[in-house]
Amino acid sequence: MTAADLSRLSTDPVALAQALIRCRSVTPAEGGALTLLQSVLEPAGFNCHRLPFGEAGTPDVDNLYARFGTIGTNGPHLCFAGHTDVVPPGDETAWTHPPFDAVIEAGVLWGRGAIDMKGAVACFAVAALAFLRKRGDSFPGAISFLITGDEEGPSINGTVKVLDWMKQNGERMDACIVGEPSSLEAIGDELKIGRRGSLNGELVVHGKQGHAAYPRSADNPVPKLARMIDRLSSAPLDQGTAHFEASSLEVTVISVNNTATNVIPSEARAKLNIRYNDLWTRPKVEAHVRAICEAVASDFPANASFRWSVTFSGTGDVFRTEPGPLVDTMSAAVSRITGLTPRLSTGGGTSDARFIHFHCPVIEFGLMNKTIHQVDERCTVDDLHRLTKVYAEFLERYFG
Repeated sequence: MTAADLSRLSTDPVALAQALIRCRSVTPAEGGALTLLQSVLEPAGFNCHRLPFGEAGTPDVDNLYARFGTIGTNGPHLCFAGHTDVVPPGDETAWTHPPFDAVIEAGVLWGRGAIDMKGAVACFAVAALAFLRKRGDSFPGAISFLITGDEEGPSINGTVKVLDWMKQNGERMDACIVGEPSSLEAIGDELKIGRRGSLNGELVVHGKQGHAAYPRSADNPVPKLARMIDRLSSAPLDQGTAHFEASSLEVTVISVNNTATNVIPSEARAKLNIRYNDLWTRPKVEAHVRAICEAVASDFPANASFRWSVTFSGTGDVFRTEPGPLVDTMSAAVSRITGLTPRLSTGGGTSDARFIHFHCPVIEFGLMNKTIHQVDERCTVDDLHRLTKVYAEFLERYFG
């Protein structure tokens, strides 16, 4: 890569976003995206660490931690967090433009990761580099980037392990901005300050296999599972709270280990996803589900077992960052650039902020989320420039 290429990537968020999209980094593949980002940050004085992690039964994942400045000086340490891994593109022939070509047409950038979240990574990188060029040696504090390749995967060998590495190496953060797509209809209309908890579970009803013509010699688990699903789904968990929307329980998968219509199966399974607010904790959610299923089981009777996920990407506890310096500074920056007053939200799914909030205050602010994970994921060039300006304004205010 030439000096001219590096200069353009470090000053133009659209060019950097295009270059990142062209890296086929479908999770857990690095695809060259972290290497590209490192090549842009190192010449600007960032100390970069490539942090590959692995664990039995999970794919190895490469991560990047890069810091400019010194921790423990008169200024704070602000971290930008994000990911360069993307979900699979699906049917590539269904895309208007190939998903990894990063085509710009009529002011719109098309490509997998344009919104989730290579676009935001490009914006906060360019904003930070411009800020540091302006401040020079007078900059007090530190700016870092925590970029994982595992956010769209199991989330085992990514952010959570990088955070552990940072703690072991004295890399203490004072605040963090996650660049997940947070806006709804316009850049800046929403700022995420927390998330509901999310828990995945699997319910298994055990029966006895047999011939469908002789049901007395078998034990059919299917109607028992159906009754449990009905009970679980029919009653709302709550009506919401002051800061969080209502909790929800959704049955997402039903499966039976049987393909023959004249055979009663030996077991039936259902997978659940529960999104819960601050009225609940994970143990309370598990106890609630278990109590309902056991009440149904006692009527039949039925033999049921549960398995709760502790590693999948949908798992994380409820959290909220109280309004204060971090939230107020970002809100002011958004208003200054966009003219909007962002709504403080805790809605939506999960992100790696669920790991970061244990280490420092964290908020999420990024592009509009309308086309994330879809065929024809895309964002406007204007939105990339606007988001870069918001991040730049935030940096001026935060370190001012």
